[in-house]
Amino acid sequence: MQNVKALLKSEMQTVKDDNLHIKIFDSFLSLKDSDLFFQKLSININWRREQIFVWGKKRTTKRRVAWYADKGKKYSYSGLTLEPDNWDKDLFHIKQLIQNITHQEFNSVLLNEYPNGGVGMGWHSDDEKELGINPIIASVSLGAERDFLFRHKKDKSKEPVKILLKHGSLLLMMGSTQHHWHHSLPIRRKVKDRRINLTFRNIV
Repeated sequence: MQNVKALLKSEMQTVKDDNLHIKIFDSFLSLKDSDLFFQKLSININWRREQIFVWGKKRTTKRRVAWYADKGKKYSYSGLTLEPDNWDKDLFHIKQLIQNITHQEFNSVLLNEYPNGGVGMGWHSDDEKELGINPIIASVSLGAERDFLFRHKKDKSKEPVKILLKHGSLLLMMGSTQHHWHHSLPIRRKVKDRRINLTFRNIV
């Protein structure tokens, strides 16, 4: 596992723009660790498809999801309430590494598995009340590289911000980002490979 000192010396990109505050660590995990976690999480996680409400209609997700958290830490979004599974040892290990560099406690993680680039995530914000004010969201990407977009909620004249989420990367969304910006994972049909995303959160 890559140590904290090595991580802090790795390439880091910081973006600050009108209440958007993000940091991207392209080399959060080594290639070896990224491949290993991708393989183990594919097998060991309690993946399931959920039914959510989109524009008032109930739909079964094309992606598979999972929710791991401290006891009693439920999470609700899109008309769905997730009951937590007990921490998987690999998820807990990744959580500890993130906490070491952010000095932020996380008590939960939402996992999404995208089978290919034909499955994405629409515009939304992680601003549910159980996340509190100005939540820090730590997003780890494993598998296929995918574009990730941000757009301002009110100022439609602002150009969207696009970043590339690489295999083994860490994206930190901080400050008031969730209150002022939407983000999305756009469909990219040329991408044929699978991606697993882990978003660590703190349920208050």
